Amino acid sequence: MLRKIYLKELKDCFRDRRTLILTVLLPIIMMSGMTFFYENMISDGEGETFQLAVEESSMNEAERIFSGVENVDLIESANLEQSILDGDAQGGLQLTPNFVEATQNGEEASVTLVGDSFSQKSTQLNAIIINALTVFEKTVVAGNLQEGGIDPSIMQPFAIEQIELTNEDPNVEMLAFLIPLILSVAIGVGSGPSASDLFAGEKEKKTMEALLMTPVKRSTLLLAKWLTIATIGSVIAIITLGVVALEINLFTENLKNAVSFGDDAYLIIGIAILLSIIYAAFTASLIMITSIVAKTIKEAGSYSSPVMMIAMFPAMIIVGVGVNELTTYHFAVPIMNLFTLLKELMFGIINYEHILLAFGSNIACMIIFFIIGRIMFMKDKWVMN
Repeated sequence: MLRKIYLKELKDCFRDRRTLILTVLLPIIMMSGMTFFYENMISDGEGETFQLAVEESSMNEAERIFSGVENVDLIESANLEQSILDGDAQGGLQLTPNFVEATQNGEEASVTLVGDSFSQKSTQLNAIIINALTVFEKTVVAGNLQEGGIDPSIMQPFAIEQIELTNEDPNVEMLAFLIPLILSVAIGVGSGPSASDLFAGEKEKKTMEALLMTPVKRSTLLLAKWLTIATIGSVIAIITLGVVALEINLFTENLKNAVSFGDDAYLIIGIAILLSIIYAAFTASLIMITSIVAKTIKEAGSYSSPVMMIAMFPAMIIVGVGVNELTTYHFAVPIMNLFTLLKELMFGIINYEHILLAFGSNIACMIIFFIIGRIMFMKDKWVMN
């Protein structure tokens, strides 16, 4: 009987076009957008060409300074600010008259940069300009010192050597933040509509009373509905992991280069999938309670939305914590351990103690929430509208 009810509820969920769109297509579209957004955000502008507006009087000096910079096109402009506002350029440059000659003669010279800090391209171009000006400055200083018979090394009394303890790509930190955030949002968005329809929807449509009159135990009905929500969440999690993995591998460069699991790739992927399924079951228990409490689908959505937003707080807490700084506490707290465990896995770390702790805490909370939902479902106060 449990299997029949479970398959029937699952079939009904995927038969409904509206639920199917909200459950499958919307999470995939959202996660794809987030993937390409983060890829674009961590891009350093390599391969792009930027337009730099330069006043006509400064064009000759600017061409000398940027002669070795290939991805910057210089454009003459009578009004730097207007050129940027019109979208003709991403930045502007103004040099004092005879800038190069003045710097070589030790005379006063200045540079004015015009840009838009809210534009990523403008920010990237500004970094390129500052780097080119720094190189030019060192060249001028070295030339002036040599003309004065002074060793240029006097300007660098000591050298700084920085040793990085990890050889991982810096972008792996972004992936360690992106993947669990994508999963938590996808599971919540995907299983939320089904949870609302299976409990609050039954009450709103006045079919819950008829369902309870059938010769089936309430606990069996509850378990079948919970399994349906957990299954949908698990399917969404696996699809999301697969889609994001394919998009990162085929359509991104920075995120793709950050991933390197070596011989443990299949083990890490398997652990990530198992964690996603357990987290989907945990989420199913939680949003099942919100749907039992609600009397309508709209009310259930209002209750479940804050629950889904809880995942944002662990993301903000974990983003600045190093892998070696993670403690037992981070792996014992549900929702947070999704981020911490996946963060370890993204760095290629397989710690079975942390894995068992994360799995165990999620399963324990899942059982507790399920018991609370069962107690509520056994009372007419919560299941009758």
